[in-house]
Amino acid sequence: MVARVGKIGFLINPIAGMGGAVGLKGTDGLAAAALARGAKPQAAVRARACLHLLSREADLLFFTASGEMGEDVLLQCGLPYTVAYVARDESSSEDTKLACQAFLENGVDLILFCGGDGTARDVASRAGMRPILGIPAGVKMHSGVFAISPQAAAELALGFVRGELKARDTEIVDVDEELYRAGELQTRLYAIAKTPYQPVLVQERKRIYSTSSEEEFKDQIALFASEFMRDGSAYILGAGTTTARIAKLLGVEKTLLGVDVIQEGRLQQKDASERDLLALLDREKSVKVIVSPIGAQGFILGRGSQQISASVLRRAGVENLIIVSTPHKLAELPQLLVDTGDLEMDRILVGKRMVVTGYRIAQRKETAAASALHI
Repeated sequence: MVARVGKIGFLINPIAGMGGAVGLKGTDGLAAAALARGAKPQAAVRARACLHLLSREADLLFFTASGEMGEDVLLQCGLPYTVAYVARDESSSEDTKLACQAFLENGVDLILFCGGDGTARDVASRAGMRPILGIPAGVKMHSGVFAISPQAAAELALGFVRGELKARDTEIVDVDEELYRAGELQTRLYAIAKTPYQPVLVQERKRIYSTSSEEEFKDQIALFASEFMRDGSAYILGAGTTTARIAKLLGVEKTLLGVDVIQEGRLQQKDASERDLLALLDREKSVKVIVSPIGAQGFILGRGSQQISASVLRRAGVENLIIVSTPHKLAELPQLLVDTGDLEMDRILVGKRMVVTGYRIAQRKETAAASALHI
């Protein structure tokens, strides 16, 4: 019996994620600015981490876009492919849409893409009922079509084309990047798409919690933080409403969706980039990091605050990583997730970690490396 060859449409948004580490909170229309700040392309690296696992499977054929939109990485990984669309030298969202159209004409079973929410929107606009799956590489990823890691994307794609997994309906959402950079989070539903599904391996759409009890617990967490932050250390505060509440209690105006540095109750660095944080670590003896998990997804690192990179954590020391969360948000998370892009750092962070949930109250929660979760 001859095995059926699975057909996968594959594309990369080459600039996806470049704005994260340099503090731009997105890359749409800002690729040149990101490069000027020293950003390095990350999408191809993330794509290779996925395709490396798929290269062990003989019964796959890829249809892709030319050059850095897919062909280059497939060639590097030794995977069989056909160029279905020739992209322009400086690719755009229109190239993504036209490539997807070409994939459909070639009868692909699945469209596998590497990018963020903007790329997901473009892919979904042409995919129709054809399942799509995202390799996470953007700064912000709120849509439910993304695997939790490149490795999980490989497992999902393979399981789907083999017929072992079903596809489910999920939401494609995106934020207004101009408002996002100004500190206001407004998400909008753009489409419903089908995506291969296996519990744990596919991220949930980001959820925002807003109840009176949630606000009370944020106040308690902020009060406790205001006490232990008097030790003279420089504190790096990740994005989120819980960390913003800490800054507010200290009388500091924090960037809600950025990374800031507070020391002795004063704002030392606003909207810091990875480079800023590494410079801080050069001059300060004691630096600690405070982060909060993303609602429904559970990521504490690797989503939204890429400025707090593996290099920053390694220099600060993982023992100086402080996690804060309201009890309700924490209770709805089966585990906390990390996806720093550095497998060694992810492994170091795995295990039970304390989470501050109130005034001098903490709970233990399991932390898992997104790259290590498999079917």
